[in-house]
Amino acid sequence: MISFCGAVLTGGRSTRMGVDKASLPVDGVPMGERVVRALRAAGATSVVAVGGAGLAGLPFVADDGDGGPMAGVRAALAAATADVVVILACDLPDVNADGIQAVVAALVAAPDALVAVPIIAGRVEPLHAAWRRAALAAIPGGERAVHRVIAALPTAEVSGLDAAWLRNVNEPGDLRP
Repeated sequence: MISFCGAVLTGGRSTRMGVDKASLPVDGVPMGERVVRALRAAGATSVVAVGGAGLAGLPFVADDGDGGPMAGVRAALAAATADVVVILACDLPDVNADGIQAVVAALVAAPDALVAVPIIAGRVEPLHAAWRRAALAAIPGGERAVHRVIAALPTAEVSGLDAAWLRNVNEPGDLRP
């Protein structure tokens, strides 16, 4: 497996949830910490928290705070310590090492791709992706939506992942099994 670093996006207002999602416990472990553990289990050489209040014990990378999720992606790519960066949202409580390794492997297998993303039921999961650090120079300026940036870049699509690994939590009802 190629060397990669990880970034957990911890920005956002969590307005639908009503509390900071990164620190919200799922089975006794904060969601952000669950994501960090999965990145480390997958082999990330380093992990940073990007935006918001960050995560205790992790290096913090600020984003511009008003640029939507793409601000976090840009900040993560700019701070990357490896050529491949796995960028994950903090609200993926069931993310695991196998899914992370699959997006990294897909990116490595597609040398012309700048990003690798899972496709579940025909939809892109943009906040569970492996990016080449070189993508930073190709990202259109001013764009806030990650899925639109991904659509504009050379992309490797990853199929066959368990949809449960990519479940994200946006509101209290999403926490129910």
